[in-house]
Amino acid sequence: MSAARDVSPRTGDRKRGVNFGWSLGMVLRRWQESVEEALKDLPHGSRGYHILAVVVHEDVPTQGALATRLVIDRSVLTYVIDDLEAAGLIERQLDPRDRRARRIVATDRGRQALAEAEERVTHAEDHVLGGLPPKQRAAFRDTAERAAEAIVSMAPGTDPCIAVKSVLDEAAPAT
Repeated sequence: MSAARDVSPRTGDRKRGVNFGWSLGMVLRRWQESVEEALKDLPHGSRGYHILAVVVHEDVPTQGALATRLVIDRSVLTYVIDDLEAAGLIERQLDPRDRRARRIVATDRGRQALAEAEERVTHAEDHVLGGLPPKQRAAFRDTAERAAEAIVSMAPGTDPCIAVKSVLDEAAPAT
């Protein structure tokens, strides 16, 4: 069996895992393109979306905890939060348990914007995964989320931006 046959996506009998990084890079690149287009009206695109989603759906008590949860540099997070706040999507509130800390809370407008953005992201993701039947799309999403949570629990300092850049750099054709 030739090496070309082992990795050819057209044969249906290729060796699993041979091009795993390339596969992730292709999915991630298409996801990034599609989702950024879907979120172009949201401050900072997908980064703003992830912050807003965590603020709405999770109990992250402070801005520092939000930076840790999303593995975003605190100084970068401050700028994104400033822009989300200026857009009326979130607000900083004193933490009743520690008046030195600030909680990030979604406004009603922010919750509505997130609900609309989630619909657009779901549509974009369905387009990206359009080559898969609906059950496989759901299984792929679930498996990817579980893998990401496992990575974060084993190595909480893993910066997803650096990881994404590495995958995309490896997937990019040589010049």
